[in-house]
Amino acid sequence: MSKKAPTEDEKFLFVDKDFLNSPMAQADWSAKKLVWIPSERHGFEAASVKEEHGDEVLVELADNCKKVTVNKDDIQKMNPPKFSKVEDMAELTCLNEASVLHNIRERYYSGLIYTYSGLFCVVVNPYKMLPIYSEKIIEMYKGKKRHEVPPHIYSIADNAYRNMMQDREDQSILCTGESGAGKTENTKKVIQYLAVVASSHKGKKDSSAQQSGTQFAYGELEKQLLQANPIMEAFGNAKTIKNDNSSRFGKFIRINFDVTGYIVGANIETYLLEKSRCIRQAKTERAFHIFYYMIAGAQGKLREELLLEPFGNYRFLSAGHVQITGQQDDEMYEETMEAMKIMGFTDEERIDILKVCSTVMQLGNIEFKKERNQEQATMPDNTAAQKVCHLQGINVTDFTRAILTPRIKVGREVVQKAQTKEQADFATEALAKAVFERLFRWILCRVNKALDKTKRQGASFLGILDIAGFEIFEDNSFEQLCINYTNEKLQQLFNHTMFVLEQEEYQREGIEWSFIDFGLDLQPCIELIERPNNPPGILALLDEECWFPKATDVSFVEKLMNTQGNHVKFAKPKQLKDKTEFSLFHYAGRVDYNATSWLTKNMDPLNDNVTSLLNNSSSQFVQDLWKDADRVVGLDTIAKMTDSSMPSGSKTKKGMFRTVGQLYKESLAKLMTTLHNTQPNFVRCIIPNHEKRAGKLDAFLVLEQLRCNGVLEGIRICRQGFPNRIVFQEFRQRYEILAASAIPKGFMDGKQACCLMIKHLDLDPNLYRIGLSKIFFRTGVLAQLEEERDLKITVVIIAFQAQTRGFLARKAFAKRQQQLTAMKVIQRNCAAYLKLRNWQWWRLFTKVKPLLQVTRQEEEMGLKDEELQRAKEIALKTESELKEITLKHTSVLEERNALQEQLQAETELYAEAEEMRIRLASKKQELEEILHEMEARLDEEEERAQALLVDKKKMQQQMQELEEHLEEEEDARQKLQLEKVTSEGKVKKLEDDILVMEDHNNKLLKERKLMEERIADFSSNLAEEEEKSKNLTKLKNKHESMISELEVRLKKEEKGRQELDKAKRKLEAESNDMQEQIADLQAQIADLKAQLAKKEEELQNALARLEDETAQKNNALKKIRELEGHISDLQEDLDSERAARNKAEKIKRDLGEELEALKSELEDTLDTTATQQELRAKREQEVNLLKKAIDEENRSHEAQTQEMRQKHTQIVEELTDQLEQSKRVKSNLEKAKQALEKETSDLTIEVRSLCQAKQDGENKRKKLEGQVTELQSRFTDSEKQKAELGERCSKITVELESVTNILNEAEGKNIKLSKDVSSLTSQLQDSQELLAEETRQKLQFSTKLRQAEDDKNNLQEQLEEEMEAKRNVERHVSTLNIQLSDSKKKLDEMTGNIELLEEGKKRLQRDLEAANTQFEEKASAYDKMEKTKNRLQQELEDTLMDLDNQRQNVSNLEKKQKKFDQMLAEEKSISSKYAEERDRAEAEAREKETKALSLARALDEAQGSREELDRANKALRMEMEDLISSKDDVGKNVHELEKSKRGLEAQVDEMKTQLEELEDELQAAEDAKLRLEVNMQALKAQFDRDLQGRDEMGEEKKRQLVKQVRELETELEDERKQRTLATAAKKKLETDMKDLEGQIETTSKGRDEAIKQLRKLQAQMKDYQRELEDAHAAREEVLTTAKESEKKAKGLEAELMQLQEDLAAAERARKQAEAERDELSDELSSNSSGKSALADEKRRLEAKISQLEEELEEEQSNMEILNDRLRKSTSQTDQLTMELQTERSTSQKNDSARQQMERQNKELKAKLQEMENQVKSKFKSSITSLEAKVAQLEEQLEQESREKQASAKSVRQKDKKLKELILQVEDERKQAEQYKDQAEKSNTRMKQLKRQLEESEEESQRATAARRKLQRELDEATETSDAMSREVNTLKSKLRRGTEPSFGSTARRMGGGRRVLDEASEEEADSQSDFNGTKSVE
Repeated sequence: MSKKAPTEDEKFLFVDKDFLNSPMAQADWSAKKLVWIPSERHGFEAASVKEEHGDEVLVELADNCKKVTVNKDDIQKMNPPKFSKVEDMAELTCLNEASVLHNIRERYYSGLIYTYSGLFCVVVNPYKMLPIYSEKIIEMYKGKKRHEVPPHIYSIADNAYRNMMQDREDQSILCTGESGAGKTENTKKVIQYLAVVASSHKGKKDSSAQQSGTQFAYGELEKQLLQANPIMEAFGNAKTIKNDNSSRFGKFIRINFDVTGYIVGANIETYLLEKSRCIRQAKTERAFHIFYYMIAGAQGKLREELLLEPFGNYRFLSAGHVQITGQQDDEMYEETMEAMKIMGFTDEERIDILKVCSTVMQLGNIEFKKERNQEQATMPDNTAAQKVCHLQGINVTDFTRAILTPRIKVGREVVQKAQTKEQADFATEALAKAVFERLFRWILCRVNKALDKTKRQGASFLGILDIAGFEIFEDNSFEQLCINYTNEKLQQLFNHTMFVLEQEEYQREGIEWSFIDFGLDLQPCIELIERPNNPPGILALLDEECWFPKATDVSFVEKLMNTQGNHVKFAKPKQLKDKTEFSLFHYAGRVDYNATSWLTKNMDPLNDNVTSLLNNSSSQFVQDLWKDADRVVGLDTIAKMTDSSMPSGSKTKKGMFRTVGQLYKESLAKLMTTLHNTQPNFVRCIIPNHEKRAGKLDAFLVLEQLRCNGVLEGIRICRQGFPNRIVFQEFRQRYEILAASAIPKGFMDGKQACCLMIKHLDLDPNLYRIGLSKIFFRTGVLAQLEEERDLKITVVIIAFQAQTRGFLARKAFAKRQQQLTAMKVIQRNCAAYLKLRNWQWWRLFTKVKPLLQVTRQEEEMGLKDEELQRAKEIALKTESELKEITLKHTSVLEERNALQEQLQAETELYAEAEEMRIRLASKKQELEEILHEMEARLDEEEERAQALLVDKKKMQQQMQELEEHLEEEEDARQKLQLEKVTSEGKVKKLEDDILVMEDHNNKLLKERKLMEERIADFSSNLAEEEEKSKNLTKLKNKHESMISELEVRLKKEEKGRQELDKAKRKLEAESNDMQEQIADLQAQIADLKAQLAKKEEELQNALARLEDETAQKNNALKKIRELEGHISDLQEDLDSERAARNKAEKIKRDLGEELEALKSELEDTLDTTATQQELRAKREQEVNLLKKAIDEENRSHEAQTQEMRQKHTQIVEELTDQLEQSKRVKSNLEKAKQALEKETSDLTIEVRSLCQAKQDGENKRKKLEGQVTELQSRFTDSEKQKAELGERCSKITVELESVTNILNEAEGKNIKLSKDVSSLTSQLQDSQELLAEETRQKLQFSTKLRQAEDDKNNLQEQLEEEMEAKRNVERHVSTLNIQLSDSKKKLDEMTGNIELLEEGKKRLQRDLEAANTQFEEKASAYDKMEKTKNRLQQELEDTLMDLDNQRQNVSNLEKKQKKFDQMLAEEKSISSKYAEERDRAEAEAREKETKALSLARALDEAQGSREELDRANKALRMEMEDLISSKDDVGKNVHELEKSKRGLEAQVDEMKTQLEELEDELQAAEDAKLRLEVNMQALKAQFDRDLQGRDEMGEEKKRQLVKQVRELETELEDERKQRTLATAAKKKLETDMKDLEGQIETTSKGRDEAIKQLRKLQAQMKDYQRELEDAHAAREEVLTTAKESEKKAKGLEAELMQLQEDLAAAERARKQAEAERDELSDELSSNSSGKSALADEKRRLEAKISQLEEELEEEQSNMEILNDRLRKSTSQTDQLTMELQTERSTSQKNDSARQQMERQNKELKAKLQEMENQVKSKFKSSITSLEAKVAQLEEQLEQESREKQASAKSVRQKDKKLKELILQVEDERKQAEQYKDQAEKSNTRMKQLKRQLEESEEESQRATAARRKLQRELDEATETSDAMSREVNTLKSKLRRGTEPSFGSTARRMGGGRRVLDEASEEEADSQSDFNGTKSVE
């Protein structure tokens, strides 16, 4: 082939051999020392080594002769020219990335797209048609072996086919690669080749027709097989960015053959259809081809029947009609229909298929809208829905009801649930995807049915797998995990099969080799994905989360990190970008996965209402599609995912259907089993560039694909073995020159000769292996031998040249000498002739001499005859000898043929024996694997048995402990019986005390009679007061009705907020409740102890307290009055602050309107003229005038309001004075009344108690006997409680774990919010200080005025109160004595029980802790062992190679580190710039956020203050009514109050009228604004028509500005959200404080009741004992849980600290994140300060609580009324102070917001002026008309302003203000959503930067890996160079000693010339030794 001129076909298949064998290329390679160096443009460039300086090498580039210094580690060896464009890259002696890339590149540029790489066939997409797929090429490859023909897909197909026929083993061809690499085209070529080779019609016509695609006999199987492709491509392929016909699914085509090798049938299986493509696509991409074919190709009635529309009408076709170059959609439609006809599809089936496609398109046109006041979705236009229902044969109303209000099963009931717009859109999209997927599956089944022919039985099959390759994108989701999972499995299959074949050859050749299965390298990653349990893998965890209620993607990732966090192939994200991210280490590199919406993708939910409708469709085809509608994941399961239902409800449906992950895993397992049972053939497709250009190859893109496709992984594995192998004869023939003296003369076997040669060469035994027929070498050895051979040949050629030159010189010298002698003889003869020519005798001699020879002729003839006879005899002898030799030759040939036949027979027998041996070895391996598995199972079972034994021992120990505990309980029971005897003695003592009490009772009866007389007098007075109170209640009811209406409105607004806050508060409330319960129980225990101590002290110091309590009373009364005065002052401040807030709101609205106006002007006047600038200036002046007028009106309005307030305050002061007087009278009366009531109640109680005491004394005996039985029952109950406590402990631990997770998240948020909290706290402190100063001044003035009046009243009240106090003290003394005795008994009894229970629990806790510690230690030890094992396995190879060159590596690393530090410094500068920009943006966002926060807070606080004021109003009115009724001059007060009421009502009416007038003015202003806007729009339309050309540039600039504004707004909204979270946390703390105070009140009331109940003697003592026992048990539970939670919290904190330290250490080592570290340290410091402040506040609050409890205990009996008032007043003051603070802060924030808005206005005006300066004026006439219109509008404005002044109505304005506030809140919510989007954009920016950092780190890791590889090569090179230097020295010594004599003689003759040649040869030898890395020392 090489001698002939190559044809066009052969150019693209065969390599030019002349170039390979050219001596020029060989000489150039050996002379220049060519190597590969890395290049940014070409990947790698060729260069020649010039100088070496330590670790750096000076290199000259081959292209431009430019000199570059490169690090030694970056250099890669170049193969000799013998290996250029090699067909199998495994034969390359230097197997590295540069050589592989160069080989592929050179072949690609030469038009050779197919290249082998071991088992792989690498195909590069040519992006043009090549003439290598013709019938001639098929015939060329038919029946040929792989090495006989050049690489081609036909060769792989033919080899697979021949292997299937010969070995009767199933075959498979695996095509993988990226989209657009040519996978589908190659699968088509394989099918085409097999259809020709294995068709039943063997004629040339048929085969040519099949090849060209012309028509065959209808229904022919081969034609159907070829026609299945267009159908599958139409429904499964689409146009993408990379590929115009990209298959969006993986397929496995299984072609069945019979025994004779004919095609019997076929079957197609698909994987991972990208069904989301039918919903949405990118800009230049298309949906599936069938949609475009159908719309373009369907005509006439069919188009009407399918209800088709133009491309632009379909929402799912997002880019409209995207045309594919060189393809017409209508023609393709006809082709697909024809293909369907050939496949046997009926006309009805085809129409039904197209109907389903049309319904998918129509589903996208269904639009949903949201109702105004509700979230419910509606369908205003149902035309698209009608079309869908018509095409699918279902009812429209049922369909709309199923989508908008589907029926959902909740428990056992079925409920109709309204869907939101988002849910409805999701349901329709999911339905469209599901419909198309089911259609695709139906078509696939139909095609398989057509291809499945059962006439002939299938003996074996050949499978073709076309599936996507390994994918690493920026955002990797569930689909990428599935694809990468399949590629891991396929790569494992390749590694396994490759080394099975390699090691079979090693065994065949008899090489010693330990079996290595490189497929096991990928097993950890595969197990991490697919492992079912112990621990579960990713897919198993995903399935598990799908069945848990409230499961989210975040919880799935958290569970994954908890279970697989320590896995070798699993990694957590370095920086917490997102909670749904994790990383896996695949064979192709690290891949970061984002788990958002994985649960929904795995569940694949559908609206089961719609599926049931489709299942009952009138169309049979649709019914067939939806047969399995029962197995759909319905809305029930999704509702259970969101609702808080138990998992038991979902378990019922678990068996009904399978998840996507399960189904895919099963299908992949089936595929892998079929592939394992076949002999695989691997094809790897590669994209050369993304531009779809022919002849261009992007080096980095190809390298990345080679890595992902596993080609480089295969080369890595190849390097572990002996990839270079040569037959003995070829090795001897080529390299015998290197060891000429080692081989003796004569015949020698090739193997023996090779052994002698290798011994002579002194090769390392690890570098080679000698087999039976070949010699095997590691990578790089042959290149070394080639260099030595070149050196040897150069030495021999130089010596040969010297010999030849010497011989020629000697020959010329001898010739010259002969010429000289001849000249002398001629001269002598001439001289003699001149002397003799005239002598006569000479003349005679010359005449006679010829005559003398005649006599001798006869003698000469005789001699000649004799010679003839001798020659004849010699000829006869030679003839006879020849005959004998020919006879011998024939006999030898016959013997040789016989020997050859024997040899062939023996070789066949040997081959058969070897095959048998191989089969037996494979069976042995399989049995060994089964043995290993069984042994592993045995080990697992033994471990389980051991674990069960350990558990059994533990249980026995627990049983023993429980028995011991029982014995202790029996001892306690005996003690109780002894105590029973003592208690009976005490009962007798109590009976004696009863007699004493009866005497005391008689005295009290007398006092009772006196009190009854007083009560009769007071009752008459009460009747009169009740009549007066009835009149006041009527007035009160009217006011309450008004207030209730306002409260209803407020509640509606608050409900919306409460629902949003509920979700957040639930989790926080759970943790707080736990803490509060612990604190409450501890406080109760402390209270009981404190009560005992205090009551003992009270008995001794009762008389001393009387004086103290009177003083406290006076102080309390003073406080009440001061607080009431303070309330009135605060109300005034509130009013003033509200007025200021209203002002600020008005200003804000005005500014907002101006902003909108300016924005509209910006949009309109970007390209307006300079004259418009003047117009705008005028308008601004006019606007300023209008603003001034509005400000003046506001001021006048404020003055009026202030006057009204002053009047109001005066009236309120008068009322407060009257109230105080009435309160005093009322308090006196109430005290007297209460005292009487108490005395009567006490007397009645004591009488009853005495009567009951007698009965109880008799019943005591019976009860004591009952107590014994109850104690026994309690014992059993205590055991039950223990069990319950254990269950509670387990529950609490689970809750604590969840709480700890929440705490961790909260801590993360706390770090972010700590700065905001610190700033807010500083502001709060400032405002509190200001408030405190103001309140002090007011209180001083108010107290001075009221002190005089208070002193008089206090003296009178003190007398009465002291009398009451004496009586109360006497009662308390008696009750406390009884309580003390009872409580002491209870305490004595309970302490014994508590101690016993605590000891038992301590034992259990110790056992548990010991077991946990042992388990943790074992688990940690096991993990460490696994880690060390993996680490040792990975580092074995590296450590062996790195020992010698450690120091060189350190120096190289230091230099690289310096470079890396420089890179780091540059990146730090960039990151600092970004940080500055971020800080600026944050500052702006904070400024803007203050506005929104201030408004929101103002609203909330105003509403709260309003409710509180209303409550205070009610209370004051009640008190007013009571006081008025108690006075003598009640009538006067009533008349005065009525007068004041009428005056106030008149004032209210006036205010209402003013408000209504102001409202009317506002409405008029808004109408005027609308007119202005209408006029402006009309003007805009005129300008737009005139200035369309220039508007485009302006619009682009405007969009940029708007984008900037929106980004800033989003950032602002994020800051606002953070602030709102902080405020919510603060409010929560405040609510907690209030709750604690409420709990204190409730506890005090409960204690009072307990004190009263204690007087009922021992009847109720049992109940109290039970309650105490329960309380103690709960306390112990809480204490134990608290201790455990504290331990866990400490452990978690320690882990957190360790993680933070690890992070900090890693970031320091890399020196990349110093700026981030500083920020984190600042945040941590602020967080710690915030935490310390919170801890201080907590302590202070606890101290306050304890003080309040003490005060409450001291003043329980005497100061109940005062305490109630104090609480009310304190709560009111706190609320008012909070309102004041919030109002002031809001006013300040409003002022700052107003200033910012003004600044923004100024900036926008400046921008407007700049934009207007750029544009010139053209339209003056329009401007004049505008001016006239503006003047008219100004006149209208003036008229409307006059009308405003006339009409002022206040009530309507207040209502409108409320509505406006509500609208503002809604607007702010919308803005918040916009700000969220912008914040996400900024986060993505940060993520990209962080990803860049991570990529740089990964590149550094890759560099280190490459460095290690190069170090290994260096070591090999150093070893070979040492061997070379030895050989050079030996050769030199031999040359010097034993040179041949001819050489020596010539050297002496040639002299200096020979010496020059010898020196030149020595210099070349030295230079070659320098290239190898060592110099020879002579």
